Amino acid sequence: MEKTIKFWIPGLSLTILLGFISFTAITRLDNSTINGAWKLQQGTVEQVLIFSDGYFMHTTFNKTKKQFVQSRGGAYKFADNKLATTIEFNTQLKDQIGQSINYDFVVNKDRLSTDLGGKKEAWKLLDKGDGVMAGTWRSSGRMQDGKVVLNPPRARKTFKILTGTRFQWAAINAETKEFFGTGGGIYTFTNGKYTESIEFFSRDSSRVGASLTFDGKLEDGNWHHSGMSSKGTPIYEIWRMEPKQ
Repeated sequence: MEKTIKFWIPGLSLTILLGFISFTAITRLDNSTINGAWKLQQGTVEQVLIFSDGYFMHTTFNKTKKQFVQSRGGAYKFADNKLATTIEFNTQLKDQIGQSINYDFVVNKDRLSTDLGGKKEAWKLLDKGDGVMAGTWRSSGRMQDGKVVLNPPRARKTFKILTGTRFQWAAINAETKEFFGTGGGIYTFTNGKYTESIEFFSRDSSRVGASLTFDGKLEDGNWHHSGMSSKGTPIYEIWRMEPKQ
């Protein structure tokens, strides 16, 4: 059975039918098949769908109006043209959290085609999820008094997906179904400098359009991330990559 998900935007009603999507000319059908970032644009409203080694996020926003609409995400498993998801957060449909929802997917080269009630839509491939930073990272500690202090995993978490060109972070507690915030956009990582260009931010729309640059390095599988936060306070964070699903 096909599933219909509706999002509301002032002056615009979007109905997203995640149903049959046809895969052709693909020989390897697993999580790596859909890794990367996909985009669907309707006027100034953008939807970005990112997959990275077993975790996905799907966000709707209007960059021109600096308007965040909705976001959801969770674990996924892709096999035999079936996408099996377990929802960990949903800013509009809280009751979906913890549920397993399955979709039929089909991709043709650099297009993800969907049929929305008879109206076909084509998601454009932005990147294939390649790059040294690509993966799902979890905030795992900070530098305190010159020493790295790591935190044990807990229900409340802040994590960040990086594809080849895009990033999105989210702070959630899947056990209590709490959502604390999310933001995302485009990133670059060159010569030890990690730069984020913000395209949406659920907690503060005034940050949209800003670019932040941090020092970044990889040590023992950990990402050391230091500089000034969006609030202008110094930070030194340790992020650890989540294992591939």
